[in-house]
Amino acid sequence: MITFDEFKKLDFRVATIVESKSVPGTKNLLKLQIDLGELGKRQIVTGLAQYYSAESLVGRQLVVLVNLKPAVFRGEKSEGMLLAAEVGKQGDADYQVVLVVPERELPPGTPVH
Repeated sequence: MITFDEFKKLDFRVATIVESKSVPGTKNLLKLQIDLGELGKRQIVTGLAQYYSAESLVGRQLVVLVNLKPAVFRGEKSEGMLLAAEVGKQGDADYQVVLVVPERELPPGTPVH
């Protein structure tokens, strides 16, 4: 359990995906360029390639945790984490990963509370 004060430290924002590419040498990783409005553009590396094609993500909006310490995956810097829901159990035929998205289009960088 975390306290409400700890939760308030998390900075979730709406982002628009402006570019999406496969990470060379991997089958599950995608490299996303996202627009966060006044916070600028950032790169996120995510393991969604088995659930979404790179092309299908361009132009979509999603919710991103923007104040996560950057990490490097397969030589690519990731500057945040997108939110997704898991349906079913990993490995089962009906397992799905679904992006958490805003109900309607919002300006990039809009805070999510």
